[in-house]
Amino acid sequence: MAGIQAYIAKDSPYYARQFIERIFEAAETLEDFPELGRKVPEAEGSDKIRELIFQSYRILYLNQPNHVYILAVIPGSRNLAGMEHKPWAVG
Repeated sequence: MAGIQAYIAKDSPYYARQFIERIFEAAETLEDFPELGRKVPEAEGSDKIRELIFQSYRILYLNQPNHVYILAVIPGSRNLAGMEHKPWAVG
């Protein structure tokens, strides 16, 4: 998230801070509604890997019983299929 904030801050530190706060607010909704996001197509059918779209970003998260783990926040245009190390891969 620091990279996103730094990129936006080049034009406006105020809007960068505000944007990051809004991403956190969007992610906090997952606490009460963990299945709000859609299944991640690149996660090869895993029901536990989901994403919440926020503006032009994908908030990737792992939905576990009683817990939601944010895995990554990436640009929506990024194709995860070709990545060697997926955000949800362990090890």
